[in-house]
Amino acid sequence: MQGRDTQCIITIVRVDGEDGVSGETRLTRRKRAGIKDAQKAGKRKAPKRDRRDLFSQSSTMRPLQTCVGNSPSNRILAQCSRLRRCQPTILARRTYARPAFAPKPTIDIKHIRQNPGLYEQNCEERNYAAHSKSSWRILELHEQWLALQQSSRSLRERNNRIRANLAKTASRIKDAEGKPVAMREGMIGEAKAIKAELSAIEAQETQLQEEIESLAQDLPNLSSTHTPVGTEADVLDYINAHPGSEPSPSKSHKSHVDIGQELGILDFTGSAQTSGWGWYFLVGDGAMLEQALVQYALRAATRKGWKAVAPPSLVYSHIASACGFQPRDQNGEQQVYAIEQSDKDKAKPQLALAGTAEIPLAGMKVNQTFEESELPLKTVGVSRCYRAEAGARGADTKGLYRVHEFTKVEMFAWTLPDNAGADHFTAQTAQSSEAIFEEMLSIQKEILEALGLHCRVLEMPTTDLGASATRKLDIEAFFPSRQDIDQGWGEVTSTSMCTDYQSRRLQTRMRLKGGKLEFPYTLNGTALAVPRVLAAILENHWDEQEHTVTIPEVLRPFMDGQEKIQRPR
Repeated sequence: MQGRDTQCIITIVRVDGEDGVSGETRLTRRKRAGIKDAQKAGKRKAPKRDRRDLFSQSSTMRPLQTCVGNSPSNRILAQCSRLRRCQPTILARRTYARPAFAPKPTIDIKHIRQNPGLYEQNCEERNYAAHSKSSWRILELHEQWLALQQSSRSLRERNNRIRANLAKTASRIKDAEGKPVAMREGMIGEAKAIKAELSAIEAQETQLQEEIESLAQDLPNLSSTHTPVGTEADVLDYINAHPGSEPSPSKSHKSHVDIGQELGILDFTGSAQTSGWGWYFLVGDGAMLEQALVQYALRAATRKGWKAVAPPSLVYSHIASACGFQPRDQNGEQQVYAIEQSDKDKAKPQLALAGTAEIPLAGMKVNQTFEESELPLKTVGVSRCYRAEAGARGADTKGLYRVHEFTKVEMFAWTLPDNAGADHFTAQTAQSSEAIFEEMLSIQKEILEALGLHCRVLEMPTTDLGASATRKLDIEAFFPSRQDIDQGWGEVTSTSMCTDYQSRRLQTRMRLKGGKLEFPYTLNGTALAVPRVLAAILENHWDEQEHTVTIPEVLRPFMDGQEKIQRPR
């Protein structure tokens, strides 16, 4: 194999990626066909949930028996009739080792123990079947831990009594030659045995705590009440008129692949020879159009107070995992590119190519504490994104629609936790997560409307949420060439609200005015993902008669005033 003397090579490992954040959500045709139309103007009713009694248990409830210690005299039997007996499940484990400097997650395990049925149903609704019993397993392990705690307390009390008796008898219980009598030797022997047993119990306690924390970390965030349960999204709004509403001879259903190759701005042949399927060259006006899109999206965000950041493309695997990019099931639904270190670097933390700027932007504040006055902190970053997309090649992934590397402008924000230190019914403020969520959506809509693309806004269902998101809105653009696939719709942006899921795993905190520490909420949203938006522009602004593409007016200042892209002469 060539290149064996290089310091590192790239390999593909299965880890989870949150679909929506990057514009790469996959919905089946059945789901697309089943999307509900938007309700008429007015408030949209929250989706109805067929909620069963989350905490009622069936005949599968059995007493839990926990044995502690090896000797019969120290055996403890904990009868926990209210617990469901969990069948052992093999969950997808992490493929990397956490370094010592990695942030220690602070999961609200007490809430999981108090609501195991809620977390079970949440996993089932979000298609995390492999984790659906984890909350019950956590409850079971906690009961075992309590039993160990009771055992260790009893042993320590016994040990303290022995030590006190030894201290009292040390000076007077001796034989004629001044040696300790057998009773004292027996007490010393018992004290040593208790010490050894306490060490064993402490080791078991540590093991139980580690398993509880691991199971809790892998649970997905709880879904918002706005989120439809199931596989069907709700249409909330439309942007611009449908291009098919006004028939014109200049309109066609030509693919962006054919348009780009005819104009000489897309080269898939060269990239196939250079990098393989899923890569591409943007040439001439195609490359300039990409830069214009990036600059326009950056300007739209920075004008509204979003701070520009140039993030790194390489991140530690434990940072990606903390952001919610972890195995969804035994097979692993998503893939990312991980860096395989050379033998001399095996002990170093594993690195991966970021699939979205969300990951390095979130990691930028790891192990840090905000002051309340610093929030909300709104950032926008431009980065190259890397996706080892699973799935077979086909018409629905043709051209720029699904690629392995692309440029994306990503928004990421930290906000005050909702109702922090206040009454639950406090009115929403401009700094709240809901307000920033709406601001992200308004920026996305402004960009796509100005680009002249017909789009629809969707409230995504539970099965389409990544691990970190409690709520997700997608915007899909209309692609004339894809009318036989998903009725022409294709995702171009996404906005996700993650509550404190990421900040708890990254140890990002905030200090309220009274000094109390809380975990801030995080949100992320795509300002613009270049390949799909570029493809939509080519298809929607193509003039079949002139064989030209009209450049949206808002992009022309970034292309020296150029109005059209035409065939090279």
